[in-house]
Amino acid sequence: MQLFAGATHVAALVTAGEATKSPILPAWGELIFGFVAFFLLLVIVQKKVVPNLEKAYADRTAAIEGGMHKADEAQKQAQAALDEYKAQLAEARGEGSRIRAEAQEQGAAIIAELRAQAQTEANRITESAHLQIEAERQQAMVSLRTEVGRLSTELASRIVGESLHEETRQNGIVDRFLAELESGAILPENVGQDA
Repeated sequence: MQLFAGATHVAALVTAGEATKSPILPAWGELIFGFVAFFLLLVIVQKKVVPNLEKAYADRTAAIEGGMHKADEAQKQAQAALDEYKAQLAEARGEGSRIRAEAQEQGAAIIAELRAQAQTEANRITESAHLQIEAERQQAMVSLRTEVGRLSTELASRIVGESLHEETRQNGIVDRFLAELESGAILPENVGQDA
């Protein structure tokens, strides 16, 4: 019972002390202990957690800035590669145009050269044909003179009744007859009418 009486007494004291104190304000011991615990927690957080958080923040910022820097570098390299590609493409197009123009010039020069060669060959063939025709004409004239001379000598021999086959005499008569025929003194119709 004493035990029970002592507990009742403590309860009465607590109840009497609570009646005189404000229920909002804690006890001074609790308040001091709370402040000490808060400052200890604040010091631990400030010494251990905040530097780790700052380091993580700095690392994250550096990683982001490094990534942005790398992205900028990659973009600059891509732009430089694009510019170089465009320059090479323009150079290739210019080179292609130059080669095409050069080929056209060479083609025109070859065509002109072939035309000149063809014209030279045509002139040579024409000249050769003219020379051959002239030679054949001369040969025909000589052959015709000889044949006309032989026929006229034979005809004259029959008309005159004496032989005109002597070479010198025959050549003189034939030459005279052809000269008169060429000059127009003797017309072919007149020769036929005299006989």
